[in-house]
Amino acid sequence: MQYDVIVVGLGAMGSAAVYYLAARGRRVLGLDRFQPPHTLGSSHGATRIIREAYFEHPVYVPLVQRAYELWEDLEKASGRKLFTQTGGLMIGPPAGVLVSGARRSAQEHQLPHRLLSAAQLREQFPAFNPTDDEVAVHEPRAGILFPERAIQAHLDLAARIGAELQFKNPVSKWEPYQQGVRVTTASGSFTASKLLLSVGPWLSSLTPGLRLPLVVERQVLFWFDPKAQPELLTPERCPIFIWENAPGRFFYGFPDLGEGVKIGVHHQGEAVQPDRVNRDVSSDEIERGQKLLACHLPSAAGSLRSAVVCLYTNTPDEHFLLDYYPACPQVVIASPCSGHGFKFSAAIGEIVTTMLMHEPVKFDLSLFKLSRLLR
Repeated sequence: MQYDVIVVGLGAMGSAAVYYLAARGRRVLGLDRFQPPHTLGSSHGATRIIREAYFEHPVYVPLVQRAYELWEDLEKASGRKLFTQTGGLMIGPPAGVLVSGARRSAQEHQLPHRLLSAAQLREQFPAFNPTDDEVAVHEPRAGILFPERAIQAHLDLAARIGAELQFKNPVSKWEPYQQGVRVTTASGSFTASKLLLSVGPWLSSLTPGLRLPLVVERQVLFWFDPKAQPELLTPERCPIFIWENAPGRFFYGFPDLGEGVKIGVHHQGEAVQPDRVNRDVSSDEIERGQKLLACHLPSAAGSLRSAVVCLYTNTPDEHFLLDYYPACPQVVIASPCSGHGFKFSAAIGEIVTTMLMHEPVKFDLSLFKLSRLLR
């Protein structure tokens, strides 16, 4: 069968893409080496942050605003709860990367937000323990996405409207074929007019000719039982947060949704190969997580409930990669996202659908061009 589009990788971006492509009437084949949603890539761990005052760059704000709309649409279409609004706190020194960047995006896009002093932060959100010289940007619309539910919703709806999905069928290579592409998998080869590569940590293996400067990074997520005053750690009283606890270094966390308070350190993990990752979490790693909480959210620093390893795939500048493959306009790359992409995945699925249909894109994607990595 000749497909209109083959999507390789059905995690965050790929699952959204097969849904939007199928909704546009395209004959879509989705391929994944595992059975998504799974725990071997970048889109697991029960929760992800969605936030609007984007410290990384103001260009992300319109993308995430569109994503908010699409997550709401997906909730209605699937009947699944995919988002919980908690508000969000960006905490750190006033001149730090996090606070100054969040304020820049909020001001440039006229987003509702408040700047809280350390005293105001302690008073309004008493679980948090900032130093006197720290401040917080509070944005009311931030909250929590549930990634496994979202991926499953996209895949279920895509299959319902005609997408063909094949799991546990790894792709070994692709090549231009006639005016389209041929994709070789463990079960055979398939041809299509267009191809989307959304394979995250495995992108370098499917783009060997590009020699992309990507680093796959091991990340550990922790869930700790509250040590005291659990009522301070509920979604009603404890927003999602990112904390710049040293210059250019961050950790982030979530309120207790019944499984403990979740935290993770943003970057600072070891470089790994995606098929050879140590999935065990050491006692030293657990101790470092507890110390972070003991210092910054002391009531949350109880015993470990669970921990899991996930993967970031990082570009040198930590911005996304979203572009056409060089000399192959029938191929689009949509990943990696340097550890902050899930919140955008519904919007990126819609955008790559537009790109694959060679229609005008309504967003500024200049920050995500492939050319910046090939100089």
